[in-house]
Amino acid sequence: MLNARKASPIAGGTAAKIHSSPVSAVVMDLDNTLWDWVAIWHAAFRAQFDKLVELSGLPEAVLKKEIRAVHQQHETSEYAFLIQELPSLQAKHPGQNLIEVYGSAIDAYRKARREILHLYPGVRETLLELRKQGCLLVGYTESQAFYTCYRIRRLELDGLLAYIYSPEDHALPGGLARNQIRSYPADTYELKQTLHRHTPRGELKPNPDILRSILRDVGARIPEAIYVGDSLMKDVAMAQRAGITDVYASYGNTRDGEGYQLLREVTHWTDADVEREKQIHVQTAVSPTYVLQSGFGEMLDLFTFVPHRG
Repeated sequence: MLNARKASPIAGGTAAKIHSSPVSAVVMDLDNTLWDWVAIWHAAFRAQFDKLVELSGLPEAVLKKEIRAVHQQHETSEYAFLIQELPSLQAKHPGQNLIEVYGSAIDAYRKARREILHLYPGVRETLLELRKQGCLLVGYTESQAFYTCYRIRRLELDGLLAYIYSPEDHALPGGLARNQIRSYPADTYELKQTLHRHTPRGELKPNPDILRSILRDVGARIPEAIYVGDSLMKDVAMAQRAGITDVYASYGNTRDGEGYQLLREVTHWTDADVEREKQIHVQTAVSPTYVLQSGFGEMLDLFTFVPHRG
């Protein structure tokens, strides 16, 4: 395994490059690679959850069990209509508008999310330097479209990344149309410069075919591409199976803290998903080719970046 030396986020060039081939395209995971998704999710969800417990008087265990069932039904741990679909709250307030009853819980979620939503140190400077070099920047995430776009807009990455690939959004409840639930014009929620494309429904990492298809779609050549991600089982294994140079963002591996423990209790992952992850771990001894130990900017001391000619 090659370990990256500690590098200034934007210095690059101060030491000899390690990777011999020039890189013209960087495909990167987003959550826990560009920002701390677990911390963002935990702060927002915890604020909302504590308020729900306080206002409803219901036991935490009951709410957690119901929340997990709703998350699994919609295949996401970021479900915008969670409160309306919790059976215990429906039973406690028959015929009432749960959004009005628990509006302060929603406000707590949004406030906590705004306060913690930021990029990892050095990410913006590194992306700007890569763009200056003419490199193609592509994001690939398993987070669904709405919240992915929200984070890209709020973090001012719209236009800095050329493409974003994500799953589509979950279905809306009760046959609602999107214009019925949004307070602003439709284009307010859309990216203005970054091209947003959807991955096939049900196709998940570490499927190497998705990564290869993304490179074909953006006109990038495998020998000139690298893939950066924080998961050995999903990101690194996928890149290696696809024949693409892998870069492990080890600084984003935050799976031992309080936030990740709570996520496990209410996650949308089914038992089958957990078993699938275990099998990947058993069947694949994953050793990353390159490791970013302290930050995203260490890439600048590992690779020579050149303009994309796709």
